[in-house]
Amino acid sequence: MRGGRDAAAPVLRFTNCRLLRGPRLLREDLWVRGGRILDPEKLFFEERRVADELRDCGGCILAPGFIDVQINGGFGVDFSQAAENVGAGVALVARKILSHGVTSFCPTLVTSPPEVYHKVLPQIPVKSGGPHGAGVLGVHLEGPFISREKRGAHPEAHLRSFGTNAFRDVLAAYGPLDNVRIVTLAPELGGSREVIRELTARGICVSLGHSVADLRVAEAAVQSGAGFITHLFNAMLPFHHRDPGIVGLLTSDQLPPGRHIFYGMIADGIHTNPAALRIAHRAHPRGLVLVTDATPALGLGNGRHTLGQQEVEVDGLTAYVAGTTTLCGSITPMDVCVRHFLQATGCSVESALEAASLHPAQLLGLEKLKGTLDFGADADFVMLDDALRVRATYIAGELVWQAEAAGQ
Repeated sequence: MRGGRDAAAPVLRFTNCRLLRGPRLLREDLWVRGGRILDPEKLFFEERRVADELRDCGGCILAPGFIDVQINGGFGVDFSQAAENVGAGVALVARKILSHGVTSFCPTLVTSPPEVYHKVLPQIPVKSGGPHGAGVLGVHLEGPFISREKRGAHPEAHLRSFGTNAFRDVLAAYGPLDNVRIVTLAPELGGSREVIRELTARGICVSLGHSVADLRVAEAAVQSGAGFITHLFNAMLPFHHRDPGIVGLLTSDQLPPGRHIFYGMIADGIHTNPAALRIAHRAHPRGLVLVTDATPALGLGNGRHTLGQQEVEVDGLTAYVAGTTTLCGSITPMDVCVRHFLQATGCSVESALEAASLHPAQLLGLEKLKGTLDFGADADFVMLDDALRVRATYIAGELVWQAEAAGQ
């Protein structure tokens, strides 16, 4: 049993820091033992123990580790390519994103033929993070059950619709769903409500995206169990005052009691105008989830790269489907998205950090363990300076990445 082992583990005390807790930055110490956040009062009064090791944080912010629920690859690795060593590619990305404060993520596959899903998915295990890299929370399948009109960078040849047995079509396309955490689909497709109910019954989050759905259809999808919107404003009908479409879910009064919608935002300065970021955040701040939607070109610079079955061209800060002006994901890491979101919206530091940590954890039902520094949670956290630059990343209380000291 974990508790027995924890009692013998060394106690770490992080001092001279500001902790993001509920939702305020507090000048408190962070106590860690056995990979979990520890309640110091219980340590003092019940166990009569003190810390075994002190670590001075130099006045930095300690925030929960960032969670990226939509990342297509990076550093030359394309999760939607049916390679023989997909696991090695996922591991490389998991290691590289530690420097950007990401401690957990959902490898994302764009629309692909069934043989790609059948080959790739078995090679991506759900696993805890550590010195080897960020934890894998499960796969995000974006497509192929999406709208042709709003397919964006998804290849039209591989799009699919649902037949008379909609969920059987899902299994035929993807194969077993054991490691799948999120599925993005267009709710206007016939059979989608059956699919939403079946997926959510299996604990899989259904996200609405790449869609021409009106608000009534979107609300029906949420009533069936959908809980997320994939990259709000992008690849969906634009807001209209007589029918706001999927965007209208942010302020809908037709959602199930006690439920609210979460929505992804790509805050890279390219995909969404700062005014649109402000509108979404002010309308529904509790639901905003920062995502990178990063492509395999993340970290590589200008040139030609892949994204699944298509070729991508990167020019400066923008990635296009080669030969077109169609955006196809970003090349911006999570910490940069957090900083841009803060600057663009004028929100509090606490709100910006929660959008990359607490909110994605809540979306996935992991808020007791991830996205928080509450007692008992996993000790996955990031150390940031006042400009929100990552200074160090910890998983299970262990240092897994550290910035070089100035002058080195």
